[in-house]
Amino acid sequence: MTEQMTEQTTDAAVAETSAPAPAPAARSARRVLWAVARWTAAVVVCGGVGAGTAMGITALDRTDVPGLETESDGRWEYPALRLPALPVDRPRPFTEGNEGEVHHADVRELLLPAPAGATPDPKLNGGFVPTEAYLSLYGKDIRDDLRKSLADSTLRHIAARGWTTPDGTRTSIHLLRFSSVAYAEEYRVTALEAEGADGLKALPDGVEAFVPEGFADDIQVPETGAYAFREKEPYGPEQVRWAYVQAGDTLALITQTRAGGALAVPFQQTVTLQNQLLG
Repeated sequence: MTEQMTEQTTDAAVAETSAPAPAPAARSARRVLWAVARWTAAVVVCGGVGAGTAMGITALDRTDVPGLETESDGRWEYPALRLPALPVDRPRPFTEGNEGEVHHADVRELLLPAPAGATPDPKLNGGFVPTEAYLSLYGKDIRDDLRKSLADSTLRHIAARGWTTPDGTRTSIHLLRFSSVAYAEEYRVTALEAEGADGLKALPDGVEAFVPEGFADDIQVPETGAYAFREKEPYGPEQVRWAYVQAGDTLALITQTRAGGALAVPFQQTVTLQNQLLG
């Protein structure tokens, strides 16, 4: 009996010893699978956290994200601009059939609105103003000549708006509307452009010398023209920048005055936007 049990034990041992060992490749595959499983779980967790962070960042404004603040370039915040509705069967100023390039919309509705945070000028509130209010912008020595030119040029009316921004910049916009583009151009050339080398006859009150602003050449508004200038140094406690926009039957005068120097960026922005409204 003992010999029989010994033989069975020996046979089992031999069978176990003779059984093939697990292949190294199989063990390696199992290790890879376990590793993949662990990394998959980690990626799922991290991916969930990352996605939440990304969604949080994209939901914020750029200036709300630390390290991504965008410094202001000096532009003012104007409200959304829209062209006013036209009377029935009246064309835009630069369309076929409107030979006089007439703005049939109310010229007061073509004035650029004040930017956010500005204090409106109660005397230039977007309505019509007398001729003398416009002439007061120029030096006393030129006002009589301009007054006569306006009387001869079939001027219809003048609309104006003004404001002061928190940095002290005073802005005024005057829109002079004539009966046709021919009269508007005649007034601009005859009264405002001089025959001399300086190229300008009517200067703002207190300005003695000026420098043309080259940015006006870059304004791309079809059928209009922009002519911009700045007071030349030395200019005293305040500097003036001003521009004319010729758009069909309407001539715009935009001025900005600021102690220590009128800034270029808001001036260019204001001239460009007013030009677009007239074009």
